[in-house]
Amino acid sequence: MAAPRPAETVTALRRPPIRQATTVRSDREHTFDVFVATIGQWWPLQPYSAGKDRVRGVHVEPRVDGRVYERWDDGTEVDWGRLLAWSPPERFVMTWNITPVPTEVELTFTALGPSLTRVAVEHRGWEALSEAQLGEDCARPGGYRGGAFVRGWEEILGAFAAAV
Repeated sequence: MAAPRPAETVTALRRPPIRQATTVRSDREHTFDVFVATIGQWWPLQPYSAGKDRVRGVHVEPRVDGRVYERWDDGTEVDWGRLLAWSPPERFVMTWNITPVPTEVELTFTALGPSLTRVAVEHRGWEALSEAQLGEDCARPGGYRGGAFVRGWEEILGAFAAAV
């Protein structure tokens, strides 16, 4: 008989990832394609972009190390991040350079039926930010600490669901 194991201590993450999801009435391939190919049409640029009303397009270079970026009316390009993983139509992972220190965003597309797809986002890597940076305003007031990123991803996924 094995000796009893000591009780394990579970430590809560001090800076847990942000997880949001939505379900859309569309097959997985189409859902992935709409997300990537038309991101500049459905993404709420006000307030979720660097250039706001100057943005003329948002683009995804569909390959590992491809850029995700916005282009302004004067030709300026602002990188949102680089693709770390690219597995259409299942998922992609990118750096998120919009935070004071780069974090990481993973989008997954899970078929729930022939015309039903769950789109989930996990925004992680908050350990890289200082305590002060965690509270800094981003597109919305309050930063990570104040729930701005939670609300932001809810709005972004809501805009996407409406577009599909």
